[in-house]
Amino acid sequence: MAGHSKWANIKHKKAKEDAKRGQMFTKVARKITVAAKEGGPDPATNVRLRLAIDEARSINMPNDNIERAIQRAVGGLEGVSYSEVFYEGYGPNGVAILLHTLTDNRNRTAGELRHRFSKFGGNLGESGCVAWMFERRGLLVIERGADVDEDEVMLLALEAGAEDVVVDGDVMEIHTDPSEFIRIKEALEGQGLAFVGAEISFIPQNTVQINQEQAEKVERLIELLEELDEVQEVYANYEVQ
Repeated sequence: MAGHSKWANIKHKKAKEDAKRGQMFTKVARKITVAAKEGGPDPATNVRLRLAIDEARSINMPNDNIERAIQRAVGGLEGVSYSEVFYEGYGPNGVAILLHTLTDNRNRTAGELRHRFSKFGGNLGESGCVAWMFERRGLLVIERGADVDEDEVMLLALEAGAEDVVVDGDVMEIHTDPSEFIRIKEALEGQGLAFVGAEISFIPQNTVQINQEQAEKVERLIELLEELDEVQEVYANYEVQ
């Protein structure tokens, strides 16, 4: 199982997300605000905002919350100004970790991250120390099941222009060029495919092989990092032997 995939073992993930729905609303609201501020408030012309709104709806975030998040971006409501910052570091067993954050205080966020890394014998590194190991890719995720014809999914994805299809635990991951992401997503939805995840992600280009016990320690660190409201996504390059 590839450790970078936050979608593997998705049933467990769903249960955890249900327990943290309030925090999820907070994180996605930040994402909507930043997307609208940078690319405009119209999801028809702002792909990043469209994806953030899709994510909000996938977790049943009320429309009023979505509208408030957009209004904060366009000046209709007072609110905190967030900056998009990537932090990088190493976890246990030399696992590279890349964090995407939206923060209103870089120093505070860096301090919180540094503390959490150190609890597991890792360290927060300098900018660029691990980012080169990851490649930006569109990621579409389908839950595996008896009603999913995996060969057909793979054929449809490749015919639509996907770069790769990877089976990982409970899911199939479709990787795309970021510039082709929306076109391929809409083409596959037109073919009747439904996604449990759709995002522009960072895929590791090389992985560190670790055992199950080591992976559990890395995953505890990732969970601790994800508890911070500022942390939007955590990417790691481990693979369980």
